[in-house]
Amino acid sequence: MFGVSTFCLHKLPLEKALEQISEFTDRIEVMDEGLHYLHSAEPLLSYNHHFSIHTPCRGTNIASLLEPIRRASVEVMAQCMKIAAEVNAGIVVHPGYFAWAEERDKACRQLERSIDDLTVLSTDLSVPFYIENMGNWEYFLLKVPDELPLIGNSLFALDVGHAHQMHCLDEFLEYPAAHYHLHDNCGDADSHMAVGDGSIDFSIVMNAVKKSGIEPIIEVEKFEDVQKSIDRLNAL
Repeated sequence: MFGVSTFCLHKLPLEKALEQISEFTDRIEVMDEGLHYLHSAEPLLSYNHHFSIHTPCRGTNIASLLEPIRRASVEVMAQCMKIAAEVNAGIVVHPGYFAWAEERDKACRQLERSIDDLTVLSTDLSVPFYIENMGNWEYFLLKVPDELPLIGNSLFALDVGHAHQMHCLDEFLEYPAAHYHLHDNCGDADSHMAVGDGSIDFSIVMNAVKKSGIEPIIEVEKFEDVQKSIDRLNAL
């Protein structure tokens, strides 16, 4: 079974996106931004589905050197966790970024503070959080496996497309992940193509996924690529 992210229908209202995706799967990841921003758990409560929530990342930065922004970003994650608790969901979190190369070490310390804050919230609300590796976006943290110590004992979300864009997918696959995002690209741009339309060897990816026992999330940009991806993954 594969889950599907609402990212593929981000131009539609969340209710319509949920209706269409529920025809494919009972596991849905809500891209909690734009038209799919969750003000409450209400849109999800009418479904007997398994949910995960990708927390807002455009406008938040849990590694910010500006302490009010870091705290506000953690508060956004906290609100998302509270919604997730109502539907027994986990949340996916971006690790944040720094504005100047000289500030990287300070940003890493800020990320550590935020992880500590999120760990307390996670325990209090019984909501797991997964920290996702980033693609080739300048100044973002956690782009390569050597940076995995930054997240300590936190659960890791492997974004296969991001890892391939950074040319280190094989190395990331050696690290145990607790959540997976599946999409393809040609190693240059974070294009979120259908599985099989890029240059990722998904047979290797699926070996790791199957060993983990985790149901991965298909995170493609186009809705028509969901079924195409499912068919190709099932054929492996």
